[in-house]
Amino acid sequence: MAADQKSPHDLPDVAGLSVAVLGGTGDQGRGLARRFAMAGHRVVIGSRSAERAETAAAEVGQGLGAGADISGADNAAAARQGDLVVVAVPWDGHRALLESLADALADKIVIDCVNPLGFDKKGAFALDVPEGSAAQQAEAVLPRSRVVAAFHHVSAVVLLDPEVDRVDLDVLVLGDDRDATDTVRALAARISGVRGIYGGRLRNAHQVEALTANIISVNRRYKAHAGIRITDV
Repeated sequence: MAADQKSPHDLPDVAGLSVAVLGGTGDQGRGLARRFAMAGHRVVIGSRSAERAETAAAEVGQGLGAGADISGADNAAAARQGDLVVVAVPWDGHRALLESLADALADKIVIDCVNPLGFDKKGAFALDVPEGSAAQQAEAVLPRSRVVAAFHHVSAVVLLDPEVDRVDLDVLVLGDDRDATDTVRALAARISGVRGIYGGRLRNAHQVEALTANIISVNRRYKAHAGIRITDV
């Protein structure tokens, strides 16, 4: 624990950091971008198409007020602009995108929220990943980046809902760099109602990603948008 950190609940000030969201034109990416912009962060939505990213940024920014700072760019430009970079791309394109952006993402905190899932007539299920998890794949592809796993269980519907002021959720944050996980925990806490909870080393990201399949099943059965809360912390 750092000398100036009195307890695991003490977090750094991240208010001035900019956030890039790669794959930000999807529901999850747009939802996270919206909440970070609401919290006062400069946000850059990334996409394969700069035009699509700019359109998504304009849509997300509607209703957030004149002070919201949200823009769009292609993924490479967005990666270069963000102090923190969230990876919210579909699993099928995960490795290829990160390989192409290794230089742009060097020395940055990269937050991977990708869930490797398959779907069949029985519902969602976790896919096998050779590296163990999407986050570990990111770590292998981005050896010069500080990879953290987080934001796996956040409902895009809730994030995008203008009627929801507070998000009732804990975000599990996993990684091997304590300063990086504390920074991401602090970023999560910038979303009203959310806590960032340290969830262990990056090698434990598999079960966190896989748990998304269970939460999808819960939500389908109960017609809900459930997340998780950690008790006694």
